[in-house]
Amino acid sequence: MTDRFPIESLEELLRRDLDDIGRRLADVFVRMEGGSLLITGGGGFLGYYLVQAVTHHNATAPREARIDVTVWDNYARGVPAWLESLAARGEVTLRRHDVRDPLPEPMPAFDWIVHAAGIASPIYYRRHPIETMDANVGGLRRLLDHAAARAHSDRPVRGLLFFSSSEIYGDPPPPHVPTPEDYRGNVSCTGPRACYDESKRYGETLCVNFARVHGVPVRIARPFNNYGPGLKITDRRVIPDFCRDVLEGRDIVMLSDGSPTRTFCYAADAVCGYYRVLVLGRDGRAYNIGADAPEVSMRDLARRVVDVAARLFDYRGEVVHQPPRDDEYLVDNPSRRRPDLTRARTELGYDPRVDLDEGLRRSLVWYHYHREGSDA
Repeated sequence: MTDRFPIESLEELLRRDLDDIGRRLADVFVRMEGGSLLITGGGGFLGYYLVQAVTHHNATAPREARIDVTVWDNYARGVPAWLESLAARGEVTLRRHDVRDPLPEPMPAFDWIVHAAGIASPIYYRRHPIETMDANVGGLRRLLDHAAARAHSDRPVRGLLFFSSSEIYGDPPPPHVPTPEDYRGNVSCTGPRACYDESKRYGETLCVNFARVHGVPVRIARPFNNYGPGLKITDRRVIPDFCRDVLEGRDIVMLSDGSPTRTFCYAADAVCGYYRVLVLGRDGRAYNIGADAPEVSMRDLARRVVDVAARLFDYRGEVVHQPPRDDEYLVDNPSRRRPDLTRARTELGYDPRVDLDEGLRRSLVWYHYHREGSDA
């Protein structure tokens, strides 16, 4: 019998991740100290560590060096408990705002803006395609207009980060995997995923031209399959689905033949990359943020989850295959997804460190304490 993994407390897990993020971003947070930060969509998955990384830094920073954090979200499913707790302690300012609507008046003069609002799960953006496009294009355009209007003021925006996606590459042929940022993509503009893929592509075009024409310091991150704390168990992406099967004591169900391959990036690694893009990235430039190894099939991923769950919970389930009920579930699903991280490593000092099995262990521990969730 294999040795059991320990199941640490939720507080221990979060403290370790946030301590690690703080150490790795010390040079970045120094540049942000004393400024104000807006995170749109901060109540969602990416916001979980984006927000808490800064509040964790502020906890030990001198008062004058703290970074003021404001979170905008439509809070359609209510304010998450973790965020409500931070707000109650005065560590963040919350504002209910849907980025599809005009900016509030008066608009505060934030120094740093992270545009993370939107729907990223394929199940949900295919259900809400127009809302997805409106957030990715209309919401971004309003923020870019605001930054352009301040470009020559006495307090210009210092950095604006747009969350694009690795999905803008579509399904690259083998010579373009690992995929560098200069690969132009192989994307359907009319398929079931096009609302997401094409609005992210157009969003990048907006960013590049606002940087060129108006001097807006906008930078672009292309996430590659992030997972971990903050990603709801009901999100319907592959890792939370597998973890949900484990925690409900049933076999892990694959809805494909298991052959597509991906690399997966743990949330703490990803957030380090995003802040490095925001603060150190070049204007109008895109950066892949993810992990470049190992590239695993969905079949191998499921087996890894089984192995980790067996050592954590004495899980005894198996991996089974079922066809998806949704006929379009796998339409335009890329066969491979793996980033070339050369640009982020050389220009930003980005260095993902959490290996896949350890990231899966931490994720299963986090889901152990977060077994329930409303639709993502």
